[in-house]
Amino acid sequence: MNQYIVIEGNIGAGKTSFVRKYVEDINARVIYERFEDNAFLPKFYAEPEKYAFTLEMSFLADRFHQLKKDLNQQDMFSDGIVSDYFLMKSLIFARSTLGEDEYRLYRDIFEIIYQRLAKPDLYVYLHKTPETLLENISKRGRSYEKSITKEYLKSIEESYFTFFKQHSELNPLIIDTEHLDFVANEGDYQHICKIINNAIKKS
Repeated sequence: MNQYIVIEGNIGAGKTSFVRKYVEDINARVIYERFEDNAFLPKFYAEPEKYAFTLEMSFLADRFHQLKKDLNQQDMFSDGIVSDYFLMKSLIFARSTLGEDEYRLYRDIFEIIYQRLAKPDLYVYLHKTPETLLENISKRGRSYEKSITKEYLKSIEESYFTFFKQHSELNPLIIDTEHLDFVANEGDYQHICKIINNAIKKS
């Protein structure tokens, strides 16, 4: 393979669960987002307006440093890299959480950083409806996610698709997983793998 693949999705889409299994099957090195280490996340969910800009800036810095470091590492025993997030995620979430003035400043900083990172050979977006996402979020029981609403998930989804339209060079592979349980059902998992592998062959 020897490619850089990103598996993305909204909150609760199951991207990390999919990546965890997929990297083993294709012998790839993995990059996981370390969002649980962010001290501002619980504060943001409690007081969104107060901590939004601080949270988004900290995410941007953390994601940039992690991706730059991990993408530059060489591993002769793996056949590529698979990540469960991409830097543009920072801009998408910031668009939904920041006010207009803060977002314009944030976007300027983002664009400077974005140009300094390698872009994925294949970008995959696992799509589920906000209703299903809320069910998944509830099942995993993270206390700081209890205040997430359907409206917030809808705004995140809209930001993703707006970004896709504005950045056609990314050419995302959008997979509808609404009725697929790729964690518990091996057939569903293999179905998604087949779609991704076919896209890899064409790239």
